[in-house]
Amino acid sequence: MLPAAARAGRRAALVCFAGVLRTGLTSARPCTSGRARARDPQDDGGQRAGRRNTPYWYFLQCKKLIRANQLQEALDLFSRDMLAAQRLQPEESNYSVVIGGCGRGGRLREAFALYNDMKKRGLQPSDATYTALFNACAESRRQPAGLQRALKLEQDLRRQGCQLSAVTYHALLKVHARHNHLQACLYTLQEMVQQGHAVTPQTFHYLLMACVKDRDAGFRLALQVWRQMLCSGLRPDSQNYNLLLRAARDCALGDPGLASQLLLRPLRTRQDPDSSHKSAPIDVEVLLQQQLLVRAAARPRDAGALISAGQNQDSKFAPNLLDLLEGKRGQVVSLGPVAEAADRLTLIGGAESLLDRMAATGQRPDLRTLTLLADMMEPGPRTMETLLEAAKGHKVKLDTAFFNRAIRRAAKAGALEAAQDVLQLMRQRRVSVDLRTFGSLALGCERPQQALQLLRDVEEAGFKPNLHIFSALIGRATRRLDYVYLKLILKTMRRLEVWPNQLLIGQLEFAARYPPDYDQFKSRNNYLVHIDGFRGYYQQWLREMPAVEADDQQEALQTQSEQRGP
Repeated sequence: MLPAAARAGRRAALVCFAGVLRTGLTSARPCTSGRARARDPQDDGGQRAGRRNTPYWYFLQCKKLIRANQLQEALDLFSRDMLAAQRLQPEESNYSVVIGGCGRGGRLREAFALYNDMKKRGLQPSDATYTALFNACAESRRQPAGLQRALKLEQDLRRQGCQLSAVTYHALLKVHARHNHLQACLYTLQEMVQQGHAVTPQTFHYLLMACVKDRDAGFRLALQVWRQMLCSGLRPDSQNYNLLLRAARDCALGDPGLASQLLLRPLRTRQDPDSSHKSAPIDVEVLLQQQLLVRAAARPRDAGALISAGQNQDSKFAPNLLDLLEGKRGQVVSLGPVAEAADRLTLIGGAESLLDRMAATGQRPDLRTLTLLADMMEPGPRTMETLLEAAKGHKVKLDTAFFNRAIRRAAKAGALEAAQDVLQLMRQRRVSVDLRTFGSLALGCERPQQALQLLRDVEEAGFKPNLHIFSALIGRATRRLDYVYLKLILKTMRRLEVWPNQLLIGQLEFAARYPPDYDQFKSRNNYLVHIDGFRGYYQQWLREMPAVEADDQQEALQTQSEQRGP
């Protein structure tokens, strides 16, 4: 124990030291430790108690979260932490980055709510802000709302006299390509050119996207846009080729006479092989007035000289419209009706010629290119050999979706053996199968024995047959008017407890209809006896099978989309 005097002296010394320490801390309050400074280089000097981040720090964090596909976390960080908790005054970049995230996610309402709040705070939007807003309109699933918002924003910007950048114009083109039509895209393109912006292959990407929306004449429109791209001295990129293939797969040619008049004229192009990266003028008026707005159908000049798309289908030297669009001489005099996607593919040279054309211009086919070709080419060993060679040469890894497309194409053409060969190739290459694989195979099952074998294969693969597979089998049996086949499918569904949905019941109701002019009291035949037998079994089956709830209709919509083709 220390003496009392010593203890008193020690307390006095401690009090003196504490006073000095408090004085030093007070004078050094604006400073922070080196450790804290190393943790947060964007610290604004600690104007409030605790650490206080800057708007730029929040901009970086939101950008990082959006790149990691964590949009909701970025929105919470901006609104809850930055605005509500720390009460920081945001900058234009803070709004632009989160609006951009909303744009990529198609979150239309949140994007424009942020935009309105931004204007209320007196912040001036930038090109990045407007680009993000138009992207939100383009990506929105609510098409009417997205288009209306975009048109209103476009009118506001014109009224304010804002000069848009080329990137913003491209975002606006994407809105019209997805939610409007090609003519609206062309008017936007015309304004873009008048403002002095360069036209690039990406610009034509949106024009071709708009062509695909026209199922009646989109293939002809795409070829007209393609010719104008060549006239502008631009070299198509891989995305342009993919969209041209989509137009060939999904869209018709339209009136053959009009297509002949617009596509088979001699044309001199200004294309220079060394000018792939140079901008060139584009004559939008040609597309607007002379090509796309022609309403009167023209007659073929010589019906006897008509060259149909089905001729020389497997030849690399068949008449090629792409050669004609480049100004080369061809043998095509007039165009006839082309109803099938394979015929339209032949009109642009076929798969081998198209792949050679891409390679000659330095473009590499990707997985999307090969999948589109697999969905259009005639089924057979030669088809798969061509696509596999292209995949190997360009180092494209083929996935399940590619093989499913090849199986579906072969099955719909009635070549079930070719479809099964593709399935065997999948197993050899160790590509995993899924329910869509068997759903594609079901499209080629013409006989009940084939359907039963398919259902056994599905179960052996570890899956349970779903509505997609049964809907495809019912569709095939209905087209063959095979009511024994239909009863077998219904019995199997009941055994496996696969409950019907509204679309499948609609298929069965169609199969159970009598012929329109049938009078059962006047005549009788064996075919109608089969209908009577099926109708009786179907009514009993329907009473015993519970229907799928309305919340489960998404799979039904996917089934219908798969049968019609995407």
